[in-house]
Amino acid sequence: MHRTENVELTVLCLIQDGNRILLQNRVKKDWQGYTLPGGHVEPGESFVDAVIREMKEETGLDILKPRLVGIKQFPIEDGRYIVLLFKTESFSGQVVSSDEGEMEWVECDRLSEINTVDDLDDLLKVFNAPDLNEFQYLVDGDNWTISIK
Repeated sequence: MHRTENVELTVLCLIQDGNRILLQNRVKKDWQGYTLPGGHVEPGESFVDAVIREMKEETGLDILKPRLVGIKQFPIEDGRYIVLLFKTESFSGQVVSSDEGEMEWVECDRLSEINTVDDLDDLLKVFNAPDLNEFQYLVDGDNWTISIK
């Protein structure tokens, strides 16, 4: 039995401004709807540097003091997809959109009114509950279920 596996490393960041969070209305066919901005960690790059870089690329904002609050994971064909979940309320700059989707500040109490990606509500629980830190998709054939710990 191998003790290692192939891993794809990515980051997401919840950027919060009072009662508003910054969401991206994704246009990619495989994951459409409003979601948190993020992207891949480059080889050799620190995770904190990756989230700072990705937020600049996708949102135009310079984030400060990103705090690791959890992990999202799911199996992929030859390994595991790991998403490091960061959160910050410290940032500067002007919001810009990217080719991945329009960025929009959304009031938290309006989330039920917009078309979010399927798992955003459950994912936000991990971001916002101090006693939770893991979001995992469990796969059994074509059946995907969510485990939150």
